[in-house]
Amino acid sequence: MMKFERLGNICTVRNGYAFKSELFNEDGVPVIRISDINGNYVTPENSIRTPYDKAFEQFKLSKGDILIAMSGATTGKYGIYSSDEIGYQNQRVGCFVIKDKSVLDNNYLLQTLKFLKPKIEKKAHGSGQPNISAKAIEDFEILLLPLSEQLHIAKLLSKAENLISLRKESIRLLDVFLKSTFLEMFGDPVRNEKGWETKELGKVTHMKAGQFVIASDIQSEFSEGLYSCYGGNGLRGYVKTYTHEGDFVLIGRQGALCGNVKIAKGQFHATEHAVVCSPKMQFETYWLYYLLDIINLNKYASGAAQPGLAVGRLEQIEIIYPPIELQTQFAQIVEKTEALKTQYQQSLTELENLYGSLSQRAFKGELTRNEKATI
Repeated sequence: MMKFERLGNICTVRNGYAFKSELFNEDGVPVIRISDINGNYVTPENSIRTPYDKAFEQFKLSKGDILIAMSGATTGKYGIYSSDEIGYQNQRVGCFVIKDKSVLDNNYLLQTLKFLKPKIEKKAHGSGQPNISAKAIEDFEILLLPLSEQLHIAKLLSKAENLISLRKESIRLLDVFLKSTFLEMFGDPVRNEKGWETKELGKVTHMKAGQFVIASDIQSEFSEGLYSCYGGNGLRGYVKTYTHEGDFVLIGRQGALCGNVKIAKGQFHATEHAVVCSPKMQFETYWLYYLLDIINLNKYASGAAQPGLAVGRLEQIEIIYPPIELQTQFAQIVEKTEALKTQYQQSLTELENLYGSLSQRAFKGELTRNEKATI
């Protein structure tokens, strides 16, 4: 029979301390804040620091401690403190303290918390400012299995997570490879050390801002009769009409997306937040995309509060224009690499689905040590 236990009966959530900002400096003990919880592992590399004080002993962090963000936009985000260096726990950072490690395994607890994350987020967003108390977290019930079963589940789910991380890293390295290949073939496009012919971007491309689309007309799921809708940050959803057909480079033109570069393919609609670049002279779309991405168009934006890129300003930017044969050679490399990236992405999706399925089964009591569930 499955046994569910209130988390607070076997583990407490320790609140942090409001360290005084006037004591912050570059030396001393790292103070772990919510902003430091940015992944599965929390490190003090970018942390602020404060002098060691024995009075803060109760807020000390050690390697392996599980932390949670308890307020703000990232409420419910978890991470394991992975440094050998001791740290201090700042306010609104919760630390899970297991009462008896023969009853509850630390890694099993972490996987349990990841499973509970949607429920914790839902409870935290009950008001305008996301926030959750230590007691509210402790009130959640978790599946409490024998320690041997906990170890089995934690090992299995951790293995799936490691495979997911490896696949994500493989995809990232493919992107790094393409950028390094561009630089090897064409050199730095700003310094133009290879002495390529240069042209104004407006001489090479027709540049036109996309058309306004009502947010309510954008659908999140694709179905027959709909077309991709692109904004300054890429795909936004799907709409009933399209304004362009082919392969185009899009440039984000407003706010945080200013200077962002994407590629749109097929029949699609571009919103007013994107500038559509279509050929005026012959060029390879992939080549232009990597060129503009490396140049960093955001530096040409104007306006402090709300940065923006005017089409007229974009047209004046000087770019290198190497021979089309070399552009084509680079585009062929990109196409082969993108095909491999697609395979990796499909594999990543399968691994993520596998992890989700294993997690669901594990915390419903359907995944035991005796079962041959392997990855």
